[in-house]
Amino acid sequence: MQVAIPLQIAIEELSKLPSVGEKTAQRIALHLLSLDEYNVQMLAKSLINLKEKLHFCKRCYNITEKEFCEICENPKRDSNLICVVENINDVISIEKSNEFNGLYHVLGGVLNPLAGIGIEDIRIKELVKRVQIEKIDEIFLALNPDTEGETTTLYLTKVLKPFGKKITKIPTGLPVGGDLEFTDRATIGRAILSRVEV
Repeated sequence: MQVAIPLQIAIEELSKLPSVGEKTAQRIALHLLSLDEYNVQMLAKSLINLKEKLHFCKRCYNITEKEFCEICENPKRDSNLICVVENINDVISIEKSNEFNGLYHVLGGVLNPLAGIGIEDIRIKELVKRVQIEKIDEIFLALNPDTEGETTTLYLTKVLKPFGKKITKIPTGLPVGGDLEFTDRATIGRAILSRVEV
């Protein structure tokens, strides 16, 4: 059966999303087709607003509508403690644990030579600059305990050690190959509270 061109285009675009295969994309497209026009327009508008109104915080690279994110602007946060994470999903997961009260630095990826991601491709220079100019006592490397996360943790430890700051990381209690995004709040909270010095 030949699929109508508008439906085929919608399926192709939806299947570009992470974890969305062609069959899931088709189900989503058909569901959207069954909605009334108002709800589809609201979805479309929310996606356009997402792209037009959000950008990266100039300090930590979290997402924000303003120059700096709410976390960076919050005077109650401990500005002497920076948690280094791979992506914004990790910020969201750690925040849900309610156990971390410092600031963040979002690398935007991890070192992965096989995928062509090197030190120039993630925000390592920006992290080093922050460590140089901000009053930071501890750098918590909260990267996923997989090969790429461990490689990045080792590299960052080597780069940051000369600054004489306390460097900590997630304890080995988080499963190897695990992902912060999919770890429950209690486990993340325990990992933050029991972080170990490198």
